[in-house]
Amino acid sequence: MFRQIKQSFTLSGMDEGEAKATALLLLEKVCGMTQTDVLMGNEKWVGHENKLTDMTRRIANGEPIQYVLGETDFCGMTFHVEPGVLIPRPETEEIVHAVSSTIIPTLTIQNSKLSILDIGTGSGCIAISFAKMHLEASVEAWDISDDALRIAKENAKRNNTNIDFKKIDALNTTTSEKQFSLIISNPPYICQEEEKDMEARVLDHEPHLALFVPNNDPLLFYRKIAGLALHILYNKGALVFEINRRFGKETANMLQDMGFCNVEVTKDMYGNDRMVKAIKP
Repeated sequence: MFRQIKQSFTLSGMDEGEAKATALLLLEKVCGMTQTDVLMGNEKWVGHENKLTDMTRRIANGEPIQYVLGETDFCGMTFHVEPGVLIPRPETEEIVHAVSSTIIPTLTIQNSKLSILDIGTGSGCIAISFAKMHLEASVEAWDISDDALRIAKENAKRNNTNIDFKKIDALNTTTSEKQFSLIISNPPYICQEEEKDMEARVLDHEPHLALFVPNNDPLLFYRKIAGLALHILYNKGALVFEINRRFGKETANMLQDMGFCNVEVTKDMYGNDRMVKAIKP
């Protein structure tokens, strides 16, 4: 069965390594098979043939395996995903770990409690990860999408975390009932002109609402969220963005011009500008 699945993926255009890894992941998630099981000819797939055939067809036709499985792993947890939310990326996981280990320990905590706001929460992966890593923290998460909030709430329950989810449009919000020690956001940042360079599996399946900004205003969400942060961050609080690698310098300059200090751009595992951190004076 492994060879059949892998062959279907290679015929669909996947390279050998991706086809093998995808076939192994599918067998692991559906049948509980390990790579050793596959090598030894273990037939745990028996009884799952129809499901495997249908899933293989969908993946070979370009549907992301995370949507086909209905889940993905992030920061050691499993999250439900479906086309209403973006699939969490390794680069975002890298940012969560960096913020948790290097930024949060340096914050001056107001009112004796770390308070975190995740703007544009999507699947809830960022907010839920922080709630798991920092049990003492109060975590709030916003999104404009009803689908995203439904999925994020499900994921919070699945991972035994307590998050305060709110339906809020960050582009049209100027205040909040609370103040925060840390605001983090992975907002839409891909310019529409970049569509031509994107994989079909992303364009055809992931929500455009969470992906794209106008070509003439690539910093739209960063500027709006930064302006909001000046009002609802505690003094010495941190603002962290995941960014479009094309606009690291521009985002940093904008934050400095708005009055933030200690602005830093950090590269991801691939050497691309990926995170900007700024402190409210």
